[in-house]
Formats: sequence, structure tokens, C-alpha cells
Amino acid sequence: MALWEVYYTATSVEEAVRLLADYGERARIVAGGTDLLVEIEHHTRTPAALIDITRIGGLDELRLREDGLIHMGPMVTHAQAASSPLLQEHALPLAQACWWVGGPALRNRGTIAGNLVTASPANDTITALRALDATITLRSVRGERQIPISDFYTGVRRTVMAPDELLTGVSFRALKAPYKGVYLKLGLRRVLAIAVTNVAIVLGIEEGKVTTARITLGSVAPTIIRAPEAETALLQHPLDDATIEQAAELAAQAARPIDDVRGSAWFRKEEVVALVRRGLQALAQNQPRLDLPQPEAMPLLWGKSRCRPRLSGPTIAHHNEGDEPIQCRVNGENVAVRGANGKTLLHMLRNDLGLVGSKVGCEEGECGACTIWMDGVAVLACLTPAPRAHGTNIVTIEGLSKDGELHPVQQAFVEEDAVQCGYCTPGFVMSAANLLEEHPHPNREQIIAALSGNLCRCTGYYKIITAVEKASETKGEK
Repeated sequence: MALWEVYYTATSVEEAVRLLADYGERARIVAGGTDLLVEIEHHTRTPAALIDITRIGGLDELRLREDGLIHMGPMVTHAQAASSPLLQEHALPLAQACWWVGGPALRNRGTIAGNLVTASPANDTITALRALDATITLRSVRGERQIPISDFYTGVRRTVMAPDELLTGVSFRALKAPYKGVYLKLGLRRVLAIAVTNVAIVLGIEEGKVTTARITLGSVAPTIIRAPEAETALLQHPLDDATIEQAAELAAQAARPIDDVRGSAWFRKEEVVALVRRGLQALAQNQPRLDLPQPEAMPLLWGKSRCRPRLSGPTIAHHNEGDEPIQCRVNGENVAVRGANGKTLLHMLRNDLGLVGSKVGCEEGECGACTIWMDGVAVLACLTPAPRAHGTNIVTIEGLSKDGELHPVQQAFVEEDAVQCGYCTPGFVMSAANLLEEHPHPNREQIIAALSGNLCRCTGYYKIITAVEKASETKGEK
């Protein structure tokens, strides 16, 4: 069954908004697609048309303007933001939030704009951007408008966006002295977990006292909320233990959580206290980075690429029932695939090209078994529309070995007995091999972070980590 009727690869913002105007509610914008593809697979959304904006030049812009505002385009990915020296220095809560979204391959495709538009009260970046007091720019054929993020959300997964509008930018004031901020999250595991609770805090501190305060809470109400009484309790006070404790307790009083499968309302309120306390203590000690790696040390799984989108020529339409081929290079060979225009890339690779090494696991971006490389970047084939592969260079597990010789990671997996059932192994190998392209001699923490988007139910991971360590030594010798 086709997941959509037609897939447009737009070449300009003007073309994208024109298509939105033509289709209205029957179309959806796709950038990373990491939320949208799951919704389509679950029949939560059934769009007739997908409008891909990933090939439009300049939409991944991330810069500090002369007016002191940081501007982000709609194609800025979580990986790009987390590793941005600009954001780590002047918008730390957002960089931290992006680092804790999904796993590496998901962060390579998922965008901040998509996170905003999905509008879940548990989404990480909304909490951070609300604390940064961001403004969202929307565009349609009717013109452009700017919406404060505080006015953007109307309920659970609901926004003020009209069906014909495209989010074209997000802007907020760069944090410079005396302002600083922090983001914290509790999930049921460290990665690949929706927030049970998350918190972002931005403070201005002058002469040892708090002069401005914004505390935002996620996953404790229908939308991301602020904690005004807690903010007021901080003003004109030093960040001593008593002030911090009072603010943390007042923040919990602002929360309106529910009981669900991830946690009870009582537990969420208790976690608000704990997270706000930790965040304020980190700011008081001037140590807000917590465990966020430095940009140059982050294992992004970009390989040797700069993770820049490859631009397209004229607008392309791939119809589900049409004869337009998906033309790309797969494992060093040029291919033209027909009949895959309404599928995910995973099913095109497996069913149309017979490359069954990439596994069908969760099909929600939560297991990593389908990890491949697209233009040198590790991505999840299950959450990538097949037409997105048009004009790209794809590498699957079948293409990793050269001239009959195993890749050092593959050889190390054999020698270290890092395989049991083997179902997850292709994804692990692809992630690990990409890591070694990026960081030839990673430390243990980098290896763990790089493999955090891949799940294994058999090995306990120790042998896998040891194999990657061995592969890095072998690759270095060669």
C-alpha cells in the first residue's frame, strides 16, 4: 500500500508554498520526516502529497545577526544545532535539548522546525525555545507573519499554523552576559526516549542576584508552560540553597501533569522539583554544560561529509502510480528504480533492489537496525521516503566491504564475538564504521554515544563496544 500519492522535491520556498496552497490540508511538508513518517505509517495522517524542502538552498542557515538575534532556517537539524559552537556558546539550552533528541542517525535527519510543528508537549526543543523566548516565522502565498512561541500552541499537538503555511525561520536573542541557561530532561532511558519531564531555565544574574528569570516545563501540561511564581521567587535574590529550593517547589505547583505509561502525575511533579533544583544549582555554580560534549568531540555520524543537503534542479514529482524513476547510486552502482515512489527507502532497498541487509525492526526510528549512509551521513532508512534518495549516494551494509575484504568493523565483530542473533548487527556496523570515518580513534564515551541509536537485545553491548575499539586500532594500523 502506498503511503502517499505524490512526492514533490521543491526547489524554492515559493514553489513549496504554492504547492501548499494548491493542496491545502491534503499536503504535508517533509524535512527530516522523523515524526511525519511514523504518523503516516500509523495512519494518524494520510496526506495525498508530500512536499520535500530538503533540497532548497539556504534553509539550513544558522547564524548570529547584527541585531543580536540568532536565526535558524527550517532545515537546521538536531545534529547541526547540538554541535554548533554558536548555540553551545549563546543558546546552550537549545544545544542541550537537541543532543538528547533520539539517536545520532535520527538527529541527522530530524529538524528543529519539525519538532516545533509536531507540537507534542514532550518535545525537547520547544521547552528550550520557549525559555529563549523565540519567535517563529510562517510563510504562505498570502504573505509572512511572525508568531511569538508563547502564542504558537493552542493545545496538544495543535498550533496556530494554517494548512497552507510553511515555517521558514526561528529567531531568538543570543544569550550573552549576564544571561545564561540550561536544559535538563528525564526519560525512561538516556537516549531514544520521550521526555517524562523536561525543564529549561534562562536567568539574568547581576551583582550576585537574579534580575530576570524564565523557567519552562515540558510534558507536564497540554503545552509547554512557564512557572511564573517560581520565576518571581528568584528575582532580586542570590541563587542560594533556600532560594533554589523555594523556586523548585513553586515550579512543581505550576505543573498540571497526567498519569500515562511513562509516569504518574505525582512522579512528574517530583521530577520537576528535582530538575529545576539541578538546573538552578548548575547555573549557581556556573557549570551549566552538564554532560554536553564539546562540538569537536561529538560523534555525529556525518562521516567525512559536512552534512549539507544536496541541492536539486527543477522541481521533481514522483507519483505513486507514475513511471518516474528514483535515480541514485547504491553501493557504487547507478540504479533507476520504478514502482517505489510511495514507499520508504528501507522497503525500496529490500524489496526493489534485493538489499536485505538493512533490517526491518521498529519502523519508528527507535532501533537503528535499518541504518544506512546517504551522501556519507548515517540515516534511518525506515524514516526516509524513497524519493528522497533521488540523486543521492547510498551505502548499505552490502557495500561496506571492498574487493572481498571485510571492513575493519566487520572483522572486529567476528573476532570479538560481537554477534548473537545478528538482526541488529548491520545497523551497529554501519554506525560504527561511520564513527571511525569521523573520529578514527574514538574514546569509549564517543563509541557509546555513537551507538546509542542502535538497540541490541542479546549481547549486553560490551562485546560490541570492544569490537569498535579493536576496529579503531586496526584501521589506524592500515
